[in-house]
Amino acid sequence: MISIKTSENKKVYFASDQHLGAPTPKASFPREQKFVSWLDEVKKDAEAIFLLGDLFDFWFEYKTVVPKGFVRVLGKLAELKDSGIPIFFFVGNHDLWMNDYFEKELNIPVYHSPQEFLINNKKFLIGHGDGLGPGDKGYKRMKKIFTFPLFKWMFKWLHPDLGVKLGQYMSVKNKLISGDEDAKFLGEENEWLVLYCKKKLTEQHYDYFIFGHRHLPLEIKLQENATYINLGDWIQYFTFGTFNGNSFKLTKFN
Repeated sequence: MISIKTSENKKVYFASDQHLGAPTPKASFPREQKFVSWLDEVKKDAEAIFLLGDLFDFWFEYKTVVPKGFVRVLGKLAELKDSGIPIFFFVGNHDLWMNDYFEKELNIPVYHSPQEFLINNKKFLIGHGDGLGPGDKGYKRMKKIFTFPLFKWMFKWLHPDLGVKLGQYMSVKNKLISGDEDAKFLGEENEWLVLYCKKKLTEQHYDYFIFGHRHLPLEIKLQENATYINLGDWIQYFTFGTFNGNSFKLTKFN
């Protein structure tokens, strides 16, 4: 478990689901600029920054090639990391084919599953949130196919111009990786992530469960000292999370 202590007047920031590149790079460019502006804003007092996946609407790392574009956000992340701000990245269901590019080029650790963090003696479970809890069997089967080593090996032999175009088509047009239903509140008793968090609480205590994926800003009290937070997105809500060392807050970036 990684432990983080916030210094005086410092905060820990959380953001998820920017989906840069969707529906087209040109259309998502203003959102990229807005997210870079947010990074510029939070760098003033950030103790650490957590990015909880789907930063890109499609991402695949070939041995020597990564998708074209996103230079502003990648450059800003490099700047912040070089300045000494820890950044933690969790892959989402749209950028699940991320390997070691962020680790080698930006010195940013990449996680493929939820991780435990201790922040000012508060216990956090943090992840993207896809495929957790009961249900969603269709996506879980699809994720196994997408992450199967043979499938990834076969895909990488496609020329990048063809592979990236195919991946973008699947992501934006066919919604094979996630659908529009991700942005609809299902009711607490039907929210898979809520059920997942409640089950985890029967095994051990967490003060905060922080996830993305649902594209909805949510704050649901599970127990007196346990809260589920969903960060929303940077498509419709432009929301982010802040932990000031004592409490957690969801905020809209204007």
